[in-house]
Amino acid sequence: MTNLRLPAVDRLLQQLAASIAVYGRQPVTACVRAELAAAREGARGGLPLPDEAALLEAVRRRAEAAARPRLRPVFNLSGTVLHTNLGRAPLAAEAIARLVEAAGAPCALEYDLASGGRGDRDDLVSPLLAELVANGDPGIAATVVNNNAAAVLLCLNALAQGKEAVVSRGELVEIGGAFRIPDVMRRAQVRLVEVGTTNRTHAADYADAIGPRTALLMKVHTSNYAVTGFTKAVDAAEVARLAHAAGLPFLVDLGSGTLCDFAAYGLPPEPTPQQALAAGADLVTFSGDKLLGGPQAGLIVGRRELVARIKKNPLKRALRVGKTTLAALEATLALYRDPDRLQQRLPTLRLLTRPQAEIEAAARRVHPAVQAAVGDFAAVTVEACASQIGSGALPVERLPSAGLVLRPAARRPGKALLALEAAFRALPVPVIGRIRDDALHFDLRCLESGDEAGFVAQLDGFDPGGRGNPA
Repeated sequence: MTNLRLPAVDRLLQQLAASIAVYGRQPVTACVRAELAAAREGARGGLPLPDEAALLEAVRRRAEAAARPRLRPVFNLSGTVLHTNLGRAPLAAEAIARLVEAAGAPCALEYDLASGGRGDRDDLVSPLLAELVANGDPGIAATVVNNNAAAVLLCLNALAQGKEAVVSRGELVEIGGAFRIPDVMRRAQVRLVEVGTTNRTHAADYADAIGPRTALLMKVHTSNYAVTGFTKAVDAAEVARLAHAAGLPFLVDLGSGTLCDFAAYGLPPEPTPQQALAAGADLVTFSGDKLLGGPQAGLIVGRRELVARIKKNPLKRALRVGKTTLAALEATLALYRDPDRLQQRLPTLRLLTRPQAEIEAAARRVHPAVQAAVGDFAAVTVEACASQIGSGALPVERLPSAGLVLRPAARRPGKALLALEAAFRALPVPVIGRIRDDALHFDLRCLESGDEAGFVAQLDGFDPGGRGNPA
């Protein structure tokens, strides 16, 4: 009898023409069948059957939810500017425009427009990188792969497969997702030779480790942690001297990497590829989507003959990037040609250098709307805080910032905090904060003035307990 009381699939579809026009007949039909199945299951458990109007509304909601993109924009109020889980660096407007242009049309990716013959996709960015890191030195070339871990893997496999690479024990870093330098070396079929100790390594340690099986010396920038106290590291220039005296290449993995002098912008200093090459590095690897402010990519710059060897490695094809990445990367790199306007045009640099007073003013502007949205559920205050750069860059440094702190009125705030956090994550553009000290914290460093109106507008009808918000 339960099945007979439910409307037929065709009957419901006749009343869902608007949804079918948006989502398609097949997806909406699947949603109808799913809702009918859920209603039957509920009836078997003793629940009343929904009426036809309720079924139709449930199908519309299900169809909308099924069509919603899984990769969605969010408001990053976590306090971490380059948040790995939130996509790291936001792209500049120029990079977005070039990416869209490349995505929507055929491009001269590996086609030489001058000769009409086959081209090299690395030529789209290699001269520009050489210009930026080595003043256009013709002996410097570059290649691009999909991230910095891939860049390190490719360099090691191309230059040291079956041989040894010498690295200080204090530089055997682990990056996100438990990827470790020793693991990368093993996958590259390179034997790791550790020298020194965790906290102190001397030039003699490198010299003593060089033998007939040594293929290269390597330094890894400890970008995601800091060892302090009784420490010693050998600078790049000295390692380069030791490598070259033995006829070996010297590889520097910068991890994050930036092309500008952070100290000039009032930020903590970070080593650059320019400095590494000037110190004698033969190859430098770094990321595209961290401090550089571009798309996800791994950049390899250095001696032209070494880059040529690397590009002949079969792994290069497996790790190469496509036209949209190269378009966005080229546009991002081009911004560095105009340092006078870089701070405003490159979102990463603009967010990292945003003054605390400006962020506090933004917090005070949106405070009334947030307090009105949560009502008596929580008290909202404007407070100073500290942002972190993120993605393993400058791990102990903090940037003065400001934001909103939401403290639930419940005497035991644990469940209320989780519900409040979930309610903000369930908004059309999810709001990502962090829970700390029995409060939900929103650092507004990454909420720029152009985003404030959209942030506030979606708070209309907000349910702080999360019961009425869409999943």
